[in-house]
Amino acid sequence: MSERMTGGEAVVRTLARFGVDTVFGLPGIQLDPLFDALYGQRQSIRTFHTRHEQGSAYMALGYAQASGKVGVFAVVPGPGILNATAALATAAGSNVPVLALTGQIPSKQIGLGLGIPHELRDQEAALRGVVPWVELARSPAEAPGLLTDAFRSMLGGRHQPAVFEMAPDILARSEDVTLPEGFEPPARPTPDPAAVKAALALLAGAKRPAIFVGAGAMDASDALVRFAERLQAPVIMSRTGKGTISSRHPLAVGMLEGQAMWPDVDVAVIVGTRFLAPALSWGRAGEVRTIRIDIDPAQAALPTPADVTLICHADTGMDALLEGMAQRPSVTASVAAVRQEVDASLATLEQQYQLARVIREEMPDDGIIVTDVTQVATFIQYGMDVYEPRTLITPGFQGTLGYAYPTALGAKVACPGKKVLSISGDGGFMFNVQELSTAVAHGIDVVAIVMNDGAFGNVKRIQQTTYGGRMIGVDLRNPDFVALARSFGMRGMKAETPEALRAALREAFAGPGPALIEIPVGELPSIWGLIKRPPSGG
Repeated sequence: MSERMTGGEAVVRTLARFGVDTVFGLPGIQLDPLFDALYGQRQSIRTFHTRHEQGSAYMALGYAQASGKVGVFAVVPGPGILNATAALATAAGSNVPVLALTGQIPSKQIGLGLGIPHELRDQEAALRGVVPWVELARSPAEAPGLLTDAFRSMLGGRHQPAVFEMAPDILARSEDVTLPEGFEPPARPTPDPAAVKAALALLAGAKRPAIFVGAGAMDASDALVRFAERLQAPVIMSRTGKGTISSRHPLAVGMLEGQAMWPDVDVAVIVGTRFLAPALSWGRAGEVRTIRIDIDPAQAALPTPADVTLICHADTGMDALLEGMAQRPSVTASVAAVRQEVDASLATLEQQYQLARVIREEMPDDGIIVTDVTQVATFIQYGMDVYEPRTLITPGFQGTLGYAYPTALGAKVACPGKKVLSISGDGGFMFNVQELSTAVAHGIDVVAIVMNDGAFGNVKRIQQTTYGGRMIGVDLRNPDFVALARSFGMRGMKAETPEALRAALREAFAGPGPALIEIPVGELPSIWGLIKRPPSGG
């Protein structure tokens, strides 16, 4: 049954029927009718306004990464949506469903090149270079159908972001609109029985199988435990896949342990991960037989085709294999030995090791840690135990500096009952420092750690070691971070030792409201000497 409503109302009411309860954003003239519709729907959809479009998009990303639900943000067209594209690129790279709602210039002026405020030469084309689904609604009645298509694109297979556009005059126009009853995700595919049979034959002949998992297996923990325990194979988690299986499980390891085990692996089961480091930098190309479980046929063929490929969700594929597998002898003793060897290597990086140990001990199992691109964060991604899915959140291969703090705010909004900690360097933190205001304004109780070495530390080390100490553009002039936090109305404190950090974390999490902890550091020892990874240049 149709109802008369504005384009903005058609968008907001459709989102409500699809289960959306939170929108992050910044209002502006091209979005006035949309924000008016959000006001009308405020009993069912919360709106969090930020201080920058990038902050809005990262908050939606953090909401989605922490919850597994679609994160939604709204920003003006032109420079507004362009400011948000770093977060959209991160969502695309990390396979996260984030929906961007953006405006346009008036509909009759699109494409004319008149110089209208916020006009781009071709906004849709610009955004299609970042996300796979971008569409413009040309009438209010089109909005529900296009949003349904957007949700199918975001959730139908490999999760991805989407962008929905509507011009301000269309957002304001009233006409008859038929709203959908809700959104039903597409049916889950079943793996090809012939592929299952071929995979089982490979596993039956394997002497040292291993399971590699990434974020694509994040919601398949139960199936993964069953599969790993039957196969008796180590579960090697990528940085984005940590927490898929608890680090307390005797078969759970990270990528450093995976490197150590790799020379003996004869069959690799690859579940929901790109598998780039083993395939491109660990050697033994062509010696290890591979079984790929992935929802995306294109991704499953990269960087090289597997011996056997199952196109399906992670849990579906592992359960299908489990039905035909016999129980194998235990390998937990050998896994434990490798874990001890790797831990001893990590302990040589004493400062990072001790800081990470304190953070792990002070955060509950379900506490969420969001890491930026900084040296201690990198150590945590490789060297810290993670106990539950979606509790270590990273920017993935995009490595978007400035990601952590606004993303952590979104994660806290999604999971208000959990402790949330962001870890940034001084360089990255300043990319989105304005969102301290958002945290205070909305009472988002995130604790931010800022590692302050007065430099872009990773880049500085490269210039020192690779370019003969010819350093440029790496030394930073910073504010007093503690005073800065307090000036926004939040608690600020400094911790100069691991035990001081422990006390600061307890104080920060004990009281209501957001907090910031500055950790002054000097030059930190590098973890990269322990890691084999694909080259990022050349």
